Amino acid sequence: MTRARDYYGPYRLARLIRAGHSSEVWEAVKEEDQARFALKILTREQERNTAEIAALKQEHEIGKHLKHPNIIRIYEFNRENNATFLVMELFAALNLKIVLRGGIQSVGHLVPEFISQAADGLYHMHSEGFVHCDIKPDNFLVSEDGKVKLIDFAISRSTKGSVMDSLNPMNWFFKKIQGTRSYMSPEQIRGQKLDPRADIYSFGCVLFELVGGKTPFTGDSADDLLKKHLTAPIPSVQIFNKNITDDFAALIRRMMSKRRDDRPRSMWEFQKEFRSTPVFKVIPRSPEQRRLRIEDYEKEATLVKREKYE
Repeated sequence: MTRARDYYGPYRLARLIRAGHSSEVWEAVKEEDQARFALKILTREQERNTAEIAALKQEHEIGKHLKHPNIIRIYEFNRENNATFLVMELFAALNLKIVLRGGIQSVGHLVPEFISQAADGLYHMHSEGFVHCDIKPDNFLVSEDGKVKLIDFAISRSTKGSVMDSLNPMNWFFKKIQGTRSYMSPEQIRGQKLDPRADIYSFGCVLFELVGGKTPFTGDSADDLLKKHLTAPIPSVQIFNKNITDDFAALIRRMMSKRRDDRPRSMWEFQKEFRSTPVFKVIPRSPEQRRLRIEDYEKEATLVKREKYE
């Protein structure tokens, strides 16, 4: 897949990494020093969409504050001849949603390290005064050697409110309930003020899917799915995976408590408990010939697969 233009400022497009409904991510080379970056570029259909432009700018304004090995680095926000793009750290890897298509047996040996790294990245983000607001498997990249990076800050918010308010004084765009339905906290669904415990709820949903192979709730419609986050009993992940310890299943349930006061107070508190909580009763072995191959990622690059009720 190629674009009509090969250059964006000093950056030459080299390879499409992934394509979404509003943006594409390309590997790019900076001509002056041949350094390689990732460019997140709005699609032609979205080039004049003020909401999408604001979201990309929002991602830069928040991402530029985040400097952590488990968070993707964002360097620049640019607009040139109607093209809007971000310049980011190049980290060509599969996202966790794609990895999980291979089943828990293919990634079980990586689970404790993934959780630890993902939690470290989230803790750093929260410590800098931001809530991610869209924690889901798609937004964690996992490299072949098991390194994890958190991505996509388009709907993230400052806990102080200053970043969001300064970017969009009208504030209409951000007042909409945003997020991914399979992972949204009750307070996010209700449109209430968010703090890091909203991400802890969503991260609990991610951990449920990571070790259980299914999202904790499904629905016959989008509204039905949201209502389950608000009122349905929290299922035990042990229903789907009997190899999960009682303590880890209980930790996930607390992360997914309807009342935020019943969840771990912070990612730091979660980490302290997690480090002393075994995930599996029997530790999974590493598959002999299973690797997270970049070739698999490239096959996904031009496909936009969306859940019916995410």
